[in-house]
Amino acid sequence: MAKITAGTWVEIEQIILTPEQRAPTLPEDTKKVPYVLKVSGFLLAEAELGAPARVRTLIGRELEGKLKTVNPSYEHTFGQVVPELLTIGLEEDL
Repeated sequence: MAKITAGTWVEIEQIILTPEQRAPTLPEDTKKVPYVLKVSGFLLAEAELGAPARVRTLIGRELEGKLKTVNPSYEHTFGQVVPELLTIGLEEDL
C-alpha cells in the first residue's frame, strides 16, 4: 500500500466509546455501534491508509486515529430545493 506523505490533508477516525461503553438509555440501534470521531487535519508523519496516524487540525489540535481518507470532502446536503421556501421574506419585493 502506498504511503501518504506528511502535510497531506487527511481524515482520521477515532473510536470514542465502544458499544459496550455506551449509555444504556440509548435506542437499541444506536447502542449497537461505536461512538466515532472523524477529524480532518494535516498528516504529521508519513502513514498508510488504515494505519494509525497523527494530524494537526486547522485550529492547531493534534489528534491520533486510524487514517481513513486522503483529501476528504463534505458529503452532506440540505436536500432538494423547496420552491415554496425561496420567496419567504421577499413577498413585498415580488
